[in-house]
Amino acid sequence: MKRRSLLGTALTALALVMATLSSPVLAQDKINLRMATSWSGGYTMELMANAYAEEVARLTDGRITIETYPGGTLGSALEVSDLVRNGVADMGHTWMGYDWGEDRTTILFGGFAGSFDSERMLHWLYVGGGLELWREFRADKFDLVSMPLGIRTPEVFLHSNKPVRTLEDFQGLKLRTAGAWLEISSELGAAPVTAPMGEVYTMLERGVVDAVESGSLGENQTSGFHQVAKYVILPGAHQPVAPFELVISPRVWEGISEADRALLQDAARLVTLDCWMTFGQRDAMAKTFYEDEGNEVIDLASEVQKAIYQAGAAYAERNSQENEWFARVWQSQREFDALWQGAERYRKIER
Repeated sequence: MKRRSLLGTALTALALVMATLSSPVLAQDKINLRMATSWSGGYTMELMANAYAEEVARLTDGRITIETYPGGTLGSALEVSDLVRNGVADMGHTWMGYDWGEDRTTILFGGFAGSFDSERMLHWLYVGGGLELWREFRADKFDLVSMPLGIRTPEVFLHSNKPVRTLEDFQGLKLRTAGAWLEISSELGAAPVTAPMGEVYTMLERGVVDAVESGSLGENQTSGFHQVAKYVILPGAHQPVAPFELVISPRVWEGISEADRALLQDAARLVTLDCWMTFGQRDAMAKTFYEDEGNEVIDLASEVQKAIYQAGAAYAERNSQENEWFARVWQSQREFDALWQGAERYRKIER
């Protein structure tokens, strides 16, 4: 009886082990991922990278954890895609436009002077074919798995130590920027340079530049730019929208189950939409902040806004002649823009 009892106990234990191994949730090993970012802090870290890590943990009941690293911790803040490609990080959060030097097509996904607004961009991405182009492009040209992760509302055109209203005021202005605006602003007469976002405040404070563009109206409340620059120039005609990006190593992606891949994508989409709504609300709350802080808020002349858009569109047309991918994405965006032409007629009501 004793031997039979021991045998029964052993069989029961074996059955429990087999049941555990057959359960997909319990059998799934925990996955720990390292995320390089382009940010030292601020909204892009809070509302995008960190929010994504939290959402993934929630959707997977803590099975997948993501550790976010501030820009510069694992390598250059402007070269996050390279850090992921080289295996330094499993994934990264960045702005695709930082890779414009490698392929100009990146600025069409990251936003530039010729882009439509954030509402149209979200529609193009998620229901207008943009996401499919985005993922195919990054896989083809950069060997990365990629998807949108966060989106910014229009940026402040400038935090500046000099008033800028007209194109004449723009001539020779020492400006910190990034992406295609480096070239386009130079064509319009400015003297642009680039630098990671974490260095922008110091550049403005020390007079290395006359003005900076970096962030939206609400986002820049915490940047302190208003403390070291007298003028706030609106709106951000150079950057009417800025989708951000999650890049993942194909090696890491292939090692994750299809179910978890779906959860990672769902989390990215949820965070992107939440981020857009939060940015919009904080922009509205910040609209009088700068005047209360003693800044002079300047409205950029409408002819300057139009000139910036026209310069952006011309830039895109030139690049379309030289780059197949650029031409393909730009064509998709133009077709979408034409579809939405005059949408204000049925989307806005006079009040």
